[in-house]
Amino acid sequence: MKKTASAHWQGGIKDGKGTISTQSGVLKDSPYGFNTRFEDKPGTNPEELIGAAHAGCFSMALSKELGEAGMTAESIDTEAQVTLDKVDGGFEISTVHLSLRAKIPGADRTAFEKAVETAKTGCPVSKVLNAAITLEAVLEN
Repeated sequence: MKKTASAHWQGGIKDGKGTISTQSGVLKDSPYGFNTRFEDKPGTNPEELIGAAHAGCFSMALSKELGEAGMTAESIDTEAQVTLDKVDGGFEISTVHLSLRAKIPGADRTAFEKAVETAKTGCPVSKVLNAAITLEAVLEN
């Protein structure tokens, strides 16, 4: 399976602007630029998109792991906080913190914790990131 996304950029780093599109069309010429990345202006940015991808990937992986442990979640809500740090004259994504709230009636806590850890290390987005990944999980029965 291969999925594609594209970016178009015009201008310099601070005065330029760009658009991002995805194969599915969910993002179509979505604006991004220095101001959307560093100044909280409307539009998207690479870190936000990585966070969305990681939260979605982890949630699906957790659903799979829970199913293999005989549990079905009523809901899985994951937020990914992506940290971009300035280092050695450049930038790097240093950490991703996942915050999970799962509602699983009758869940076994030990099996839940094992499923969470397996999903955290096993989801494809976690595997591609060269960042420290931390996780806080809350289980609601």
